[in-house]
Amino acid sequence: MARRGVFLIQAGLQLLLLGACLLTPDFAYAQTSPFLTGATSLESNILAWLTPIAIILVMVLGAMAMANRISWGWCIAAILGIAIAFGAPQIVTWVQGMFGV
Repeated sequence: MARRGVFLIQAGLQLLLLGACLLTPDFAYAQTSPFLTGATSLESNILAWLTPIAIILVMVLGAMAMANRISWGWCIAAILGIAIAFGAPQIVTWVQGMFGV
C-alpha cells in the first residue's frame, strides 16, 4: 500500500510538472520573426553590393558633369538617390517614430 502512495505522489508531481511546462510561454520561440531576419539580411547584402557601385557612379557622374557631358541635375538626382538608398533604415525609423508605430 505504501508503494502505491509513493507512485501516486510521483505521478501527481509529474502531471503537475507537465501542466506547468505546457502552460508557461515558450521562450525559445520568442525571437524575431523570420521575415524580419530575412529582410535585414537582404538589406545588408544589397548595401554591400551598392557601396562600390555608388562610389564609382559618383566619380563618373562628377567627371562627366565637370566635362559638361551631362547635366548637373542628373548628378544631384543620383546623389539624392544614393542618400535615400543608404539612409533607408534611418528614414524608416524616423517615419515609424512620427506615426507611433
